[in-house]
Amino acid sequence: MKTPLVALVLMPFWITVHKTEESLQNQKEKKISKEDTLNKSKRLTIQDSFSSQVGKETEKKEDKGHRFYQRSLKILKHSKSKKDKEKAHQLLVKAAEMGSQKAMEKLAADMLFGYNGPQNVKAAVSLYEILAEEGSHKGQTALGFLSSYGIGVEYNQAKALVYYTFASIGGNLISQMIMGYRYWLGISVPRSCEAALIYYSKVANFIATKLEKNEDMLVEKVKLMERAENLSFNTEFLDWDIHQYYKYLAERGDTQIQVYLGQLHLAGRKGLERDHAKAFYYFLKAANAGDAHGMAFLGKMHLEGSATVPQSNITALKYFKMAADKGNSVGLWGLGLLYFRGKGVPLNYSEAFKYFQKAAEKGFANAQFQLGVMYHKNAKLLHKDQIYPLALLLWKRAAKQGNIFARVKIGDYHFYGFGTKRDYITAAVHYNLAADQQSAQAMFNLAYMYEHGLGISKDIHLARRWYDLAAETSPDAFIPVFLAYIKLEVMHLLTDLQLLNLTGNWKLPALDRMLRLHWDMFVMIVIVMLLILLINGRQN
Repeated sequence: MKTPLVALVLMPFWITVHKTEESLQNQKEKKISKEDTLNKSKRLTIQDSFSSQVGKETEKKEDKGHRFYQRSLKILKHSKSKKDKEKAHQLLVKAAEMGSQKAMEKLAADMLFGYNGPQNVKAAVSLYEILAEEGSHKGQTALGFLSSYGIGVEYNQAKALVYYTFASIGGNLISQMIMGYRYWLGISVPRSCEAALIYYSKVANFIATKLEKNEDMLVEKVKLMERAENLSFNTEFLDWDIHQYYKYLAERGDTQIQVYLGQLHLAGRKGLERDHAKAFYYFLKAANAGDAHGMAFLGKMHLEGSATVPQSNITALKYFKMAADKGNSVGLWGLGLLYFRGKGVPLNYSEAFKYFQKAAEKGFANAQFQLGVMYHKNAKLLHKDQIYPLALLLWKRAAKQGNIFARVKIGDYHFYGFGTKRDYITAAVHYNLAADQQSAQAMFNLAYMYEHGLGISKDIHLARRWYDLAAETSPDAFIPVFLAYIKLEVMHLLTDLQLLNLTGNWKLPALDRMLRLHWDMFVMIVIVMLLILLINGRQN
């Protein structure tokens, strides 16, 4: 089909008109676009100006809050009167209201533990939740700690793990230590030495970098091969040349080696003689150089006392506090022990509980054991059905690190069915493990189980052997073993002679069951009767 001639003639005109219309439309659109751009630019300028003004006001408010926070710390540092503490607390509240994150963290800790004012766990939890949402690694660590023990929040290990993980990513050293410990033992996570190493390395690198910046302090990187502190046996010996090298490093000021040699002399391990004077010397050198471990072990030596180091609760308190202020687990445990026993400080179970918790969460076995004891003995701390499982959990953690007292407690819980099903076989397994570590209590319990055939085959000869070992291991076991021996031999004699067959309805198993519960009282009555007869015989 051909295009008409008119169309061909008019086509250039139509194209020109179309182009003209298109050009006018483009100009119009450009004009509108330009106006929109100008309006948008004006709006953005106003918004930026407003945001800048708000930002400046916020910064000014936060600076003022920070100044209040610093004043509060200064008052607390230089004065301990009740009036000054109240003033410091008020300044801290003002600083927190003005958005000072450090003030909020300090205020939450004060409310949680009752520092410088009344304790308010609920308010502390609320404040920590706000801090955690804002990315505070201290707030996240605190919520992980509270969730791990069910304090003020629901007991939830999964939540605790989440909080600790985020806090670790944020650079919190305590959370990194806790995560390293959890991966090392497989607590709520798959057991992984590689993952534990990553977390522990972060802490170690931070500390090493910090120390290296201090020109006055010597840093020596030495690989130490040492077993867990709670293990009773150590057949390894420290070579003479290595020992001399360690002594050389210790004299040059290496605090890590000083503490290590102090521990060896204190316990008499690695072939070194037990020497409290040398241990004290090395711990004191380390403590004077600012080492928290040295301070903690000085506190321990003063708490226990010896011929070299006089027993002093006040001095122990001083060193434990110095170590605890640096976050040392032994120092925290020592403070908890002093408050638990009322030594050097007023008896205060709440304070003891607080310090044991902090040290236990960082993986210190002795603190885990003590905390389990407190949960077991004090039913007011948690709901009744949570106490036994939580105590058992803590003792399992401590036992994995070699704490023999915790191992015995696990055996007891399986024996009596506390926090778990009654299981004599499992109880016997744990008692055997503790007996291998020279626990007289575990040996006595095994003897009792062999005597009555509980979870293991009844064997009178093995029962006698375990009773003998218990008495040999600990002088304190002599009287209980003596009483148990009398009851064992009486029942054995009655069995051999079959005397009960001549007494009508009496049956030996029935008598044995009756005596099993109150055998100690029965033996005591027999002994008292014998003593009365003996005294009467002498008088006649």
